[in-house]
Amino acid sequence: MQDHERSPGERPRDTRPIVPDATGIAEAAALLRAGKLVAFPTETVYGLGADAANGEAVAGIYAAKGRPSFNPLIAHVADFAAAEREGVFDVDARRLAQAFWPGPLTLVVPKATTCTVSDLACAGLDSVALRVPAHPIARELLQATGRPVAAPSANRSGRVSPTSAPHVWEDLSGRIDAVIEGWSTPVGVESTIVSCLGGETVMLRPGGATREDIERVLGRPLADAAPVKDRPLAPGMLASHYAPRASVRLDATEVGEGEAVLLFGAFEPAGLERAKARLNLSIKGDLAEAAGNLFGFLRRLDVAGTTTIAVVPIPEEGLGEAILDRLRRAAAPRG
Repeated sequence: MQDHERSPGERPRDTRPIVPDATGIAEAAALLRAGKLVAFPTETVYGLGADAANGEAVAGIYAAKGRPSFNPLIAHVADFAAAEREGVFDVDARRLAQAFWPGPLTLVVPKATTCTVSDLACAGLDSVALRVPAHPIARELLQATGRPVAAPSANRSGRVSPTSAPHVWEDLSGRIDAVIEGWSTPVGVESTIVSCLGGETVMLRPGGATREDIERVLGRPLADAAPVKDRPLAPGMLASHYAPRASVRLDATEVGEGEAVLLFGAFEPAGLERAKARLNLSIKGDLAEAAGNLFGFLRRLDVAGTTTIAVVPIPEEGLGEAILDRLRRAAAPRG
């Protein structure tokens, strides 16, 4: 990170690598309990963790990411018993937790009277976003920490989400205290977020758990959230998000001179020979493989010396809905 990217008055940190063995997990848990910032792998993307109950530590997340303070954070917990101490689960929320946890689903529920997650992590709302991750390192870390860990994606706000430790180092070296290294994030896109508030169950953000699977558990369609202008109910709901530095052009059937190209399957746009660089999310057209490659490939194309990344059409089904959600936010106008 260049010095000019650091906020005025912000002092550089000595970011340390941590090996994910028993000693390393204990060290990372001690850092979190001490109010420090630790990046760690989940099955979705790398998360930037802080003690969710410690408002000062949570403020450190916002400072490190440059994230708007009105955007709430997901609190990660070790199991459903821990989740019940933080939030109130209605019938739908309980059913979804039973079906998808541990896994890539976040549930937004009313705060419990015993909720320890800070107001800052909840962005001042009366609800809390909770998830039990499935990644073994995340689960060991949460068990060792013994408290909820707020953990948005471990990248600068608005930039492409990290799916490996090198991505975290690229964005946050010198801004956080430690990075747990050496583990992949197999899902590759963030968790699906579903709100269970006021008797209505609403899809807030598509992600690693598909709409079809969630609706199968509920036995009915999910409602869709209204567009957000000011104050999002959950992470990832702002229009311009997950953005590389290059502009993003969707549904490209032709390549402009010098554009980088993000391909999918066997489709080849006209003028492909003019591409500055090209990567295929999945040559065989597998949406799960595409989701796993999405953020890493955007990063690679972003440093290829182009001002525009052209993305070929991608089917909006299953994980394609989450992929296109991220790409549309990356392509949104930037204020």
